Amino acid sequence: MSTHLLLAAEQQSAEVTDWAARIGWVVGLLVFIAFVYWLMRQGWKWRGSLQSDLPDLATAPDEPGEAKLSMSGRYHGSTTAGQWLDRIVAHGLGTRSRVELTLTDAGLDVVRPGARDFFVPAAALRDARLDKGIAGKVLAEGGLLVVTWEHGERLLDSGFRSDHAAEHTEWVETLKHLINTTEGAR
Repeated sequence: MSTHLLLAAEQQSAEVTDWAARIGWVVGLLVFIAFVYWLMRQGWKWRGSLQSDLPDLATAPDEPGEAKLSMSGRYHGSTTAGQWLDRIVAHGLGTRSRVELTLTDAGLDVVRPGARDFFVPAAALRDARLDKGIAGKVLAEGGLLVVTWEHGERLLDSGFRSDHAAEHTEWVETLKHLINTTEGAR
């Protein structure tokens, strides 16, 4: 038994003697990671330039009216309507953030701390539904409130998730009612 202990005590790792090679590999790996990050950033900027035909986002009117609904949660981004992987990044629409949504007769006010706020006029709202995903975010079935709206000549889907997911159904119903009321007035 003492022979086994003696053998175990003698086995040790070899000393690192080639520090230059190790440092070279670490520096090379860091340069590669920085290069991949730079490529991703260039891709994001390129996508934004492709979407430069989108007009500026509307801002909330001074007197938007009484709030029908309000919600706090997360904004997960906007995509081309019906194409849940085609992210829109122009005008900050690709930036995920916290969100405070307020629905009035005038439209949908989207307040995003740390990101650009925008307003969707009631006349631009087209649809609302519960879905499971939008570019870069997949949740359980019905875990995402998706609002379809017209901006310029494009239809966009914007994804929101409430801090209280039970609110989503009420939002869909109220938005659809507002959309039907607005279409009747046109």
